[in-house]
Amino acid sequence: MSFSGKNSGQMSSGPRITPAQILAVASGKGGVGKTWLSTTLAASFAKAGKRTLLIDGDLGCANVDVQLGIAPDTDLAAVMAGWVELDDAVTPVNGGASAQGGFDVLPGRSGSGALAELPKEDASRLAAGLTTLAMQYDMVLVDLAAGIDANVMRLARAADRALVVANDEPTSMTDAYAFIKVLRGYAPSVAPWIAVNMADTRVAGRRTYEALARASQTFLGFRPPLAGIVLRDSKVREAIRTQKTLPSIYPEAQAAVDAEQIAEAILRGGVDSIAEAS
Repeated sequence: MSFSGKNSGQMSSGPRITPAQILAVASGKGGVGKTWLSTTLAASFAKAGKRTLLIDGDLGCANVDVQLGIAPDTDLAAVMAGWVELDDAVTPVNGGASAQGGFDVLPGRSGSGALAELPKEDASRLAAGLTTLAMQYDMVLVDLAAGIDANVMRLARAADRALVVANDEPTSMTDAYAFIKVLRGYAPSVAPWIAVNMADTRVAGRRTYEALARASQTFLGFRPPLAGIVLRDSKVREAIRTQKTLPSIYPEAQAAVDAEQIAEAILRGGVDSIAEAS
C-alpha cells in the first residue's frame, strides 16, 4: 500500500504546513443518509473555500462514486494492493480541490471482499495514511461504513472528530449511541458530534438529539455537541437519482442550506455559533 506524498496534476500547491482537520462521518446503522451527508458536506466545505478530500471508507460497500456519478480509473483497493500511489487514485469532482467549489474523492470499491475483510495491520496502515493525506488539504472527510466493527473503529480513531448521523427511528438512535459508546472507549481523543438527518421539524430533530445527548450524559458522563439538523427534503432523493451533489443543482433547497450550516458549525467549533432557523 502506497501513501506517498507526491502531488497529482489536480493539486496546484504542495503539502501544507498544518494538516487538515479529519472528520469521520459515521452511523450506527445504515439507511440514515450518512453517505449523502458526506458528499453534501464535501461540497459545502468546498463552497466555503476549503481544499477538501472525501474518502470512501466503507471498505465493503463503497458507493460515494455512485452518488456523485463519477467513474474513477482506479480506487482505494488498488492503493491497498500497492498497484498505484495514493495521489493516482484521487478523482476530481467539479474540477477538483483546486477549483472553486470542487473537491477530490478517494473512491472505494463496492463489493470487494478483500477490502471488507482487510487485515488489522492493513487497516491500521490505512488509518495512519490519513495523516499524510491531511497535509495536502484543509478538510478530509472519511465516509465510514455503518456499524462498529473493528476496521470502522480503526479508521475513526485516525480522525479529529466523528460526526454521528442519526434519525428519529429507535434503532437509529440506539445504534448511534452504541457507536458513541464504543468510540469513547476505543478512541477517547476523537470528539463525537451528532447530526440529525431527515427530521420532520426542527423541534423533532432537537428531540432526537436530546435523547442521544441525555443517554450519553447519563451513561458515559459527557454530552456530545449538536452539529446540526437536516430537515426532510424531497430534493435530496432527486439529487441522488441524478448523481449530483444537492448544492450543485438545488443550492437553495432546505437540506442543502442545513448541510451548509453543519459545515459552518464544524469549521467554527459548535452549532451554538450558528443562527439556526426557527
